Amino acid sequence: MGAAQPFISGAISKTINMPQEATVEDICHAYTEAWRLGIKAIAIYRDGSKKVQPLSTSKDDKTAATKAPAGTPYRRRLPDERQAITHKFSIGGHEGYLTVGLFEDGTPGEIFIVMSKEGSTLSGVMDCFATTVSLALQYGVPLKVLVNKFGHVRFEPSGVTNHKDIRFAKSVIDYIFRWMALKFLPAEEAQQFKVTELPGAKPSNGTAATPASSKPSPAAAASPNPFEQQEKLTFVAQADAPVCSDCGSLMVRNGNCYKCVNCGSTSGCS
Repeated sequence: MGAAQPFISGAISKTINMPQEATVEDICHAYTEAWRLGIKAIAIYRDGSKKVQPLSTSKDDKTAATKAPAGTPYRRRLPDERQAITHKFSIGGHEGYLTVGLFEDGTPGEIFIVMSKEGSTLSGVMDCFATTVSLALQYGVPLKVLVNKFGHVRFEPSGVTNHKDIRFAKSVIDYIFRWMALKFLPAEEAQQFKVTELPGAKPSNGTAATPASSKPSPAAAASPNPFEQQEKLTFVAQADAPVCSDCGSLMVRNGNCYKCVNCGSTSGCS
């Protein structure tokens, strides 16, 4: 301003932005220096002197250094380059691909679902659903909670799969979350999301089981509630059971197949 002022008849002005810790002596020095350079007008603004200002800077970025208060949602983003697992599946003849992006510790942080043809309604819905699940995982929602919520959801397309532990899927969503449970959850937690051979079930070859002793076993005696155990086993047996094609009732597992207790129909091998 001092170099340009001699060539201008009127006054020119430029705001001098001073830090918040500026003293009276600093401001006095600014006015004196402007007078010495022949400047006819100056304006001084001290940082923070107004309630609202268009720009605020600091050598120490206090905002970034300050952690969010407890209870504030925090999104854990994946790195630009991340490991991923791609799984191909088939449900009743409908093929699809599931890609799971992983955090550095190997836990899932995002999913991508490619299903049917691009532009179809199913493909669009799956894409939006995958985005929602990815955000939930990045904001810290436990995978077990998502599996509990979306596992065994029933809608079409459903049917037989090519996965050895998920022989029948009630829907695409059911298959995806049961597969993620088997892949990423501890074995004891994932066990409840797959159908296993029930303890004490009759042998599949029709051989009679050895009669049980009238004296309860130590494990049975220690059981706090046999009814609750039986109820849980019943749920596991029907967890992935399909609907009967003849009467519409829910079938139950019978060995490696299913049977309908309402009309007696079977899935073909029992």
